[in-house]
Parts: sequence; C-alpha cells; structure tokens
Amino acid sequence: LGDARWGRAVRHRRPVQVALRSRTAYKVHGVFIPSMNFQKLQILSATAILALLAGCSTSAPVEKKPAKPIVPVTGRSAAFEMYKTARSWNNDALLLRLENMDIPEAKAEGGKYGAWKATFVSPSKKVKREFTYSVAESSAGVHKGVFPGSESAYMANTQNRTFSISDVKIDTPEAVENAKKQKDIGEFADKHADLPVQFVLEWNMQLAPKAAWRVFWGATISTSQASVFIDAEEGKFLKKLR
Repeated sequence: LGDARWGRAVRHRRPVQVALRSRTAYKVHGVFIPSMNFQKLQILSATAILALLAGCSTSAPVEKKPAKPIVPVTGRSAAFEMYKTARSWNNDALLLRLENMDIPEAKAEGGKYGAWKATFVSPSKKVKREFTYSVAESSAGVHKGVFPGSESAYMANTQNRTFSISDVKIDTPEAVENAKKQKDIGEFADKHADLPVQFVLEWNMQLAPKAAWRVFWGATISTSQASVFIDAEEGKFLKKLR
C-alpha cells in the first residue's frame, strides 16, 4: 500500500495489530532494527532488565564486627547478680560466703575475676544454697551467668555468721588496695607480683568482728604467703595473719 492508503488503513485497525504489522522500525539500545517484531522486542527488553537487576543486586560483603572481649568482674558486682536469683529462691536470703573462681576465658586483674561463687542462707527455712556467676561459658565447668546449685540443710553457729549484702560497701579492687597500704604487705605484693591475689568474703567471728574481705596472696588460703582482713563495710584494715 502507498503511504496515504496505509495511513487510512491504520486508522481502522486496533493498536496491537498496528504495532505488530507496522513497518515502523524498532529501536533497541540505540540501533534501528526494521525486521524485528514486537514479541522479539519484548524478549530482548526483559533480558536487558534482568541483566541490569542482577548487576544491581551484587552488594558489598558485610563487614563482621569483632567480638567483644570477655572481661572479669569485681566480687561485689558478681554478688549482686547472684543475690537477684537468690531472692527469687528465698526472699530472706543472706550471704554466708563469697569467693573468687579462676577461669581461663577471663584473666584475673585488679581485684576482678571471671567467675565467683556465693553461698546464701534462708534463716526461715534453715537451708543454704550455692550460686555461681561467670562472665563466660567456661571449660572449667562453670556456666555463663548465674547458675544455682542444690540446697542443703543449714544450722546457725556462732563462728560463721550470715550477713546482709547491703553491708558490703567495699569492693574487691578497693579491698586489695587498702591491704597494700600496710607497709609490709605492699612491699610483699611488689616483690611477688606473679602470685595470684584472691578473695574470700565472710563473717568469721574467730578472725574478724564483722563481715570482711580476706585478701590473700597464693594458690590457696592454707598455702598463702600473705593474708589480710579488710572491713567489708568501711574498708578499714582489721587484721593480718601472715
């Protein structure tokens, strides 16, 4: 058909038929392709879009944040963590003893340890229970967080007394510093920096008139080379055993 006749024919056809049969060339990526029909154009366009989307979906690798270091905690802070659980066990829970525990996952430093063990007593029920607190799940067999042990019977005695956690106002870093203020203890600590400094909190009437931190240098109390009692409420020096 001539151009004039073709134009008149187009006006009487549907738009899709016009697109399929029109002699107008299609333009793909800037190139005119006269012989290409509409279906082929659709396939090429879809392929181009998919390729574009695939390129856009490639994202930079997510940078992993370094794990937070495992740090030890003070005796007083660990005691309060265990006390929260002890109160849910028995709301009249009182402290009988608190001591540090060494775990390889958190190196002890400055009066801080990776794990602690406390014994709480319920005077009304005459039972006691051990609790542990650890900053990490440890190969030493200590679970992370607060972990309660089993109950056992308790009989009050005049030698080892219970006390309220609110009476513990002095923490372990301050206790060891106050112990080292004693000239001979300070000199000993400086000369034996390789010895572990350990802690026991208790109220032993034979050793101290009130609840006190026993700060000692050595692997155990019996083998310690220096041992000092510091008042847990006021931080005063009370007694030296070695």
